Amino acid sequence: MSQPAPPTQPITASFRDPAGSLFHYQGRILRVVNGIGAADLEAFLASQAGQKLMAAGTVVPTRALDPAECRELLADPRVRELYDARGGQMILEHERVDFPSFPYEWTAEMLHAAALLTLDLAQALLPDGLGLKDGTPYNVLFRGPEPVFIDVLSFERRQPGDATWLPYAQFVRTFLLPLLANQAYGLGLDQTLTTRRDGLEPEEVYRWSKPSERLRAPFFSLVSMPTWLGGRHKQDDDSIYRKKVMGDPEKARYILDHLLNGLRRTLRRLKPVEGKSSVWSDYMAANNNYTADHFQAKQRFVGDALAEFAARSVLDVGSNTGHFSAIAARNGAKVVALDYDPVVLGTVWRQARAEKLEILPLAVNLTRPSPGTGWRNRECSSFLDRARGKFDAVLMLAVIHHMLVTERVPLADILDLAAELTTNLLVIEFIAPDDSMFQRLTRGREELHKDLTPELFETLCVRHFEIVRQQHVEGTSRCLYLLRKKPGFLRMLS
Repeated sequence: MSQPAPPTQPITASFRDPAGSLFHYQGRILRVVNGIGAADLEAFLASQAGQKLMAAGTVVPTRALDPAECRELLADPRVRELYDARGGQMILEHERVDFPSFPYEWTAEMLHAAALLTLDLAQALLPDGLGLKDGTPYNVLFRGPEPVFIDVLSFERRQPGDATWLPYAQFVRTFLLPLLANQAYGLGLDQTLTTRRDGLEPEEVYRWSKPSERLRAPFFSLVSMPTWLGGRHKQDDDSIYRKKVMGDPEKARYILDHLLNGLRRTLRRLKPVEGKSSVWSDYMAANNNYTADHFQAKQRFVGDALAEFAARSVLDVGSNTGHFSAIAARNGAKVVALDYDPVVLGTVWRQARAEKLEILPLAVNLTRPSPGTGWRNRECSSFLDRARGKFDAVLMLAVIHHMLVTERVPLADILDLAAELTTNLLVIEFIAPDDSMFQRLTRGREELHKDLTPELFETLCVRHFEIVRQQHVEGTSRCLYLLRKKPGFLRMLS
């Protein structure tokens, strides 16, 4: 007896932009554009700057679908419903960015790079009479370590005499103030942006600041002056948001260019510095319980596993400074490197950029991953919703004892999640309770983990995986395992 067909899934689409809506359809990234956005979009797509930026990949490559393609799409009632509801006039297709991420998952280095890209675009568009009407990091994704601007409906035709940049305050709130809070107070972007879609207000940072800071750059211009002057403006005074059109277009462009250069100078002051230390920044150099020979053996085990099975998408959980992420990327994989320490992830990002490796570092703790955020928790999907079944290999090296001890996550649950994340391989390191790093974490609570043995570990593994091979690390109670998803579990997830 045949099973009934599953119900047709509704198409979910972005809703905040009055000019159109982005939606996912059969693995494609499409956008309905209406009459509000069509003329500005066509001007951008036809401009020399737009074509150059898309060819370079700094703006997501985009094309307008031809009439035949549109008719084929609109034959699907779900697409037709969205198209009509948004007053559609055209449909775009964007190049897909492999793994979407959000600003509250980035390092400060990545937010800085996204801010620099935003200013670069705003200035590159000026000669073509175009501009940016938004200044938010939510218009940027990362392709590996490189930022790419994705919201083509943020481009607009400028009035020749317009000397204003209306996103100025938004740029300050969502880029500059979070970077300042990170630099001055060590606040991670998850602490400032997860629940603040519109960033930080100057008054908020002013309350955190010391009197001695308030007169120093960049506090004075970004925090103190807006706070002091803000109280003098009436709440209903919208004059600061009105465009100021001048009679001399060249002078207006000069003023706007000067404004953007001023933001660029402030951004330079807020650039994260290299060489910061953290609890885990020296782990790979001197704090990992491995001799040089043992570590080389571990490298070979991981590298051989990834090469043998030609892993092309890898999740490195607890990546630290990205040593094994780099091995995977040099082997041809696209890598998402997770760690809850943004300092070590800054090192990952710099190395990946310097070597042009496809590594996306994200400040995500897998035991407390990013939730769904925004309206009805659906605007920005949770990390796990984006990650399940996305990777053909997952690395969990020297990390599960942290999950077991620090976060008190049961071993069976850890392996269950690993089986959800990978479609094929799991390279995992078992660390016994008598290991000195394990004992450092337990702090006298060894009794809680007395039953953790290699036999128990393997018993739990084989519920979802086949053990391809294992390698005991000589002189330690550590063991490396290469596991492969059982065919039955693959069918169950599909």
